Amino acid sequence: MAGECVPEGPDPKEMGEEELWDLINDNRHRISLGVRPCILIPYLRQARVLTEVDEDEIISCHSLTNRCMRTSHMLDMLRSQGRNGAIALLESLMIHYPTLYTQVTGRKPSTEPSRFSGLIKYSELTEYLIRAVTGMQNELKEARSEAGRMSARCASLESELGQIMEQEEKSRSLQSDNERMQRHLCSLQREITKLKDEKCDLYIRYTAAIEEKSAMNERLHDQNLQVYQLQTELQSVQMENDFQKRRSIRCVSAPETPQLQEEVRSLRCQLAKAEKLDPARRDILAQDLAEAIDSQVQLAEQLRCYREENEKLLRDKQGLLDQKECLSLQVQQLTLDCKMHQQKCTMIQSQSRELQAERDQAYLSRDEAQAMIARILAEKDTLRSQLVELQESVFSLQAKPSPREQQHSSDEKEVSWEKLGSSCEKIPLPGRRRLCRMDALNPVSFSSCNSESEDPVASSVRSRNAQPPSPESLRRREEVLYADSSLETAETDSLDDFVFLPDVGSEDKKTPRLVSTGGSSSYGLLRTSAPPFLVRSRPKAIRLNGRVLSISFQGEVLLSQLAVVGGNKTGVFVHKVTEGSAAHNVGISPGAQIVEVKYEQNQKALRMVLEDSTLEEATWALSQVSGFCHLSLRPRQDDYEALLQQLENSETLSGDSFYVRVNLSIPAGSGGTLAVTCNDILHITNTKPASTEDLWQASQVHPCQLLDLKGGTVPNYYRAQRLLIRAIEDMNFQTKKCRKDGREVAQNGDKAVRIVSTGRQGRNPLWVSVEDEKTKSAESDAPSPSKCCVTLMPYTLVTPHYPPICRPVLLLPSVLGRMLDKKLADWQGFERCEPEVLSSSEHAVRLQRSEILEECESGGNSCYTVQSVEKVMKKGIHCVLPLGPDCVRRLHRFKIFPIIIFIGQCARSARKLRSKLQRHGQSEEQLLACSRSEEPLLDKLPCLYNSMSPDSWCDQTSLLTSLRTTIWEEQKKIVWVEPDLW
Repeated sequence: MAGECVPEGPDPKEMGEEELWDLINDNRHRISLGVRPCILIPYLRQARVLTEVDEDEIISCHSLTNRCMRTSHMLDMLRSQGRNGAIALLESLMIHYPTLYTQVTGRKPSTEPSRFSGLIKYSELTEYLIRAVTGMQNELKEARSEAGRMSARCASLESELGQIMEQEEKSRSLQSDNERMQRHLCSLQREITKLKDEKCDLYIRYTAAIEEKSAMNERLHDQNLQVYQLQTELQSVQMENDFQKRRSIRCVSAPETPQLQEEVRSLRCQLAKAEKLDPARRDILAQDLAEAIDSQVQLAEQLRCYREENEKLLRDKQGLLDQKECLSLQVQQLTLDCKMHQQKCTMIQSQSRELQAERDQAYLSRDEAQAMIARILAEKDTLRSQLVELQESVFSLQAKPSPREQQHSSDEKEVSWEKLGSSCEKIPLPGRRRLCRMDALNPVSFSSCNSESEDPVASSVRSRNAQPPSPESLRRREEVLYADSSLETAETDSLDDFVFLPDVGSEDKKTPRLVSTGGSSSYGLLRTSAPPFLVRSRPKAIRLNGRVLSISFQGEVLLSQLAVVGGNKTGVFVHKVTEGSAAHNVGISPGAQIVEVKYEQNQKALRMVLEDSTLEEATWALSQVSGFCHLSLRPRQDDYEALLQQLENSETLSGDSFYVRVNLSIPAGSGGTLAVTCNDILHITNTKPASTEDLWQASQVHPCQLLDLKGGTVPNYYRAQRLLIRAIEDMNFQTKKCRKDGREVAQNGDKAVRIVSTGRQGRNPLWVSVEDEKTKSAESDAPSPSKCCVTLMPYTLVTPHYPPICRPVLLLPSVLGRMLDKKLADWQGFERCEPEVLSSSEHAVRLQRSEILEECESGGNSCYTVQSVEKVMKKGIHCVLPLGPDCVRRLHRFKIFPIIIFIGQCARSARKLRSKLQRHGQSEEQLLACSRSEEPLLDKLPCLYNSMSPDSWCDQTSLLTSLRTTIWEEQKKIVWVEPDLW
């Protein structure tokens, strides 16, 4: 279709040098993107517009680091060749890039010899074409050989893969054998443990036997002593008795004989009694002695057994000592190896530090060289422009035309201006800059933030700031290219079908702001000047690009011509089209998704993207269309029918589905209004209910699962915004009244309002994007102060996250949290985050990567890093963070979502912690001041937190118990995170 609709442009042979180069410069961006210099240079060498030196400079220059820059540099060289360079370039495009030749000149390519300018003779051209075909055949042969090599390589890789699979099977069998041996080893170790336990029992029994033996020996010794004492006493009594007998016989007289005899009889009676008693005692003692001897024999036998067992244990001990010596030798060898590895690691680290220093020095030298080269190029460009101006002034002074020549030149100017006007009608472009050589810059140093040219297509080439383009800039460039290609592939229309709208003066300059007037909102998005808006005088113009269909028609009261259905989840589809309307006449039918809409308002070209918008946003955007518009549609009939089937089966209420965090408390009302409190999470399922206005259909969300609970309606964004403003006014009025009465306002336990504002965007994040067509190429990375505004947000978008492991724990206020961290870290499943000591270079690198969470109070390069937190989390336990609330956003950048617990404080609760505060060098006033300063910061965090009331605990033990329960509950919940709005 594109080949059939090519307009017939002017013949390049009949155009002058300036006209040819104006034509090439108008398409310079397209040529730079689509042309490879190495393909065109042989023909340009054949045409003698480039030399071998020029070819080396284009191909081998180090400052030209990509193809676009080499092509641009080649065009600058061809410009110095004048008309011959332009003709040779167009002829090379005709041969190698016929489609691009058609896009540049508007003419079909021709290979007839008469179409060439005569720069190359016919025979030379034939020879050049033969060489080109031969080269292409050689390249084809090389490609086929390369394909054969690749196939052989694939076969070898497949065989290697089979070998690897066999090795994997072997490794699996070895692994199973290893596991079996490990189990057998574990069983042997258990048996050894049992034997060791039995040995310990034998040692205990042996010790008890030795102690019992010693006790028996002592008892036997005592009994022997008693027998010896009794024998000694018996001998002494016998000797005394004999002595008394002899004395009595000698010394006793006759008169004393009866008395002595009586005494003798008494003594004999006593001796007889003693003799009667002594054998019994002797028998007892003898029996005791026999028993002692028997027990001693038994003990000797046990002692012999114990000695044998002891010798066996000594032999085992000797074997264990030998094993110990072997293990000690292995330990010494491993110690030496460890020291050697430590030395190697130290050497490698020192070398890496040296390499890092050399790399930094090389980067610095490279930056200085690039800066010097850029400065030199700028100076050269300045001198070249001055030289061109001086040459023009010299030519104007030397050649003063006659009146006839002046008249002839004025006629030629009128013709050229007519041609220029016709080309402008085809592609609306702003005023051209003066022709000058552009800087050749590294693509890495292109900046998408500042543009020297008003043309969005040329902004990427004329950028001078050394920063890479942002994704938004790349998206807009693709849209510009799409607009150009769609305009060129449109059906052929006469130039009388288009009209131009006049520009708007600089007096329309306004600052964008959000105005609330009785529930409606409008946007003032104006710039200093608007581009000429190209409008067709007839209604129908269809452009097809891929699967997106752009339709232009008269869209007066667009919502009366068509009805829409869907939402941000499924897309916004055309549901009904009024018969006989302009939308029906241009071929719009149900089932097409509306991607974007472009229209004119106050002589400004506005563009609204509806691809991801809600039904409410799409309805509002289409209601703003009040004239000629461009509607971009994408056919998605299957998705549209699936949506209708879900709506009929009541599986869904609409195509809307997103989650918001509520920033104010709304009481329940009549008509099914849902009662919500601040910090609730709602699932919005319909932004445009059929029976209500200014309301959304919503459901509360389960805290631990992504399930909808109780459903109802809530105020939409702007109605909730008015409620939020009214609540703030009421709070302010109550505060003033209480201060006037001399009383303090009692704080309620539940938060009524969470004030969240955005200052980086000119609109709220829950509304459709409205862009000015002229300003859409401007970068959004560095917004101007005129586009900033502060907007109170009753709802903020949130996304669910499911942390797979234990989340870190952050206790606030930080004064109390750092006192409870050690107690919390002593529990099982908790570990305190330890700081790391970094070198100066590593500290700077970590700081640049935002990996440093907080500096330690001790100073130096000791700090808490993200790596220390991840190290604890990999163990599957909670990491206790001794940090402040500022670390939360840094952790969120690395997908780490901590559990935030704020322990509310009052004067009575602070008194409960007086002794603990004094031990840590803190006071009650410092704790209360820290609590008052950190509590407002919690509302600024992009996630939810848990707040504990001061009355929920009575002492430190109950506080720790409550903390453990709270952490366990928070770990099960879904983490809702809202985007960073500042």
